[in-house]
Amino acid sequence: MLNAQFLLRLLAPVALIGVAGVVDAHPLRQTLAATDALQPGLWRLQAEGEAPRNICVSDVEALVQLRHAGSACSRLVIDNQKSTATVHYSCPGAGWGRTTLKVVTPRAAIIETQGIAENAPFQFSADAHRIGECPAKSASLNRSNTSR
Repeated sequence: MLNAQFLLRLLAPVALIGVAGVVDAHPLRQTLAATDALQPGLWRLQAEGEAPRNICVSDVEALVQLRHAGSACSRLVIDNQKSTATVHYSCPGAGWGRTTLKVVTPRAAIIETQGIAENAPFQFSADAHRIGECPAKSASLNRSNTSR
């Protein structure tokens, strides 16, 4: 009996995480309060040690999932404040990530992310600045089409 109780205590958190993942995979996702303040458009990302790159963002929540382009990922919102959001996401067969998005202004944010992509670890911090409207014929970055 003692072993059964020990096993139940050990597996209970895993079961809760599994339930959270199933609930989170539902199409009606919890929106992030921090991204409500950000504006869609053309954003410039500058990660330390890398050349800046411009991305067209139609859905600003895509900024929390930069390393898993086009992956169907479930997510768990860890922190959901007006100026900061932290999200852990899991992409079956593609890896996972944990991202903190800090809103500086409606046109500026700091993105700190880490995880596993393409069977390798990643970690970076990037300054993100909205620099204007997206060009008419550019591909948009949204929840189902994110890349790094």
